Amino acid sequence: MSARNERDVIQEPGQAAVMVERVTEFLGPDLHDLCDAAEAAISDGGGFGWLKPPPRHVMETYWKGVLLVPERDLFVARLERTVAGSAQLVRPPRYNEAQATVGHLTTSFIAPWARGHGLARMVVQEVEDAARAAGLRILNLDVRETQEAAIKLYETMGYRRWGTHPHYALIEGRWHAGHYFCKDLNGENPVPA
Repeated sequence: MSARNERDVIQEPGQAAVMVERVTEFLGPDLHDLCDAAEAAISDGGGFGWLKPPPRHVMETYWKGVLLVPERDLFVARLERTVAGSAQLVRPPRYNEAQATVGHLTTSFIAPWARGHGLARMVVQEVEDAARAAGLRILNLDVRETQEAAIKLYETMGYRRWGTHPHYALIEGRWHAGHYFCKDLNGENPVPA
C-alpha cells in the first residue's frame, strides 16, 4: 500500500506539486512511472549500477523485489502525482547487533525531467526521518565521482566524505572513483571534513 501523507505535498501558486512517500506496494501506474524515471536517470548517466537501461521486465522485477526485502524501505518522489525518482533505506539485518543503528541510503535518483523542484533533497530528508524513526543513528551512502549534483546535495545536508575508492566503477573501459559518505543523524559524532 502506498502511504500517502497529504501534509508532504508542497505546492506554491504557479509551481508544480511535489511530494515524497514510502511505498509498500505499487498502485495504478506507479511501477510503470518508476521504471520510466529510472530509465531516464540511467540514460542521463545517473544509474545506480546500470550503465544503460535494462529490458523493462528486468527493471520491473528489480523494483518488485525491492518491496520484498524486509530490511528495505522504498521512497518515491512525485511531481504532479507522477513518480519521478526514488531512494531506498536499507536497515541492518536483525542479527547484526554491532551495526544495529547504522543504515544505508541507496539508489537515490531523480529523473532529468523532474529536477529543479527540490525533490532530491525531499527524498533524502524523508529517508533520514524514516531512519531516525527506526532507531538508526548513522546513515552511510556511496556515490560515483561523476554525480556532482548528488555530491553537492549530500555535502549541504551534512554528509561527510570519509573515503574514496579509485576503482569504484568501470565505465566504457575507464575507472571512475566513488566517494563514501556518512552522517550522524543525531549530530553527536560528526565526521571531520
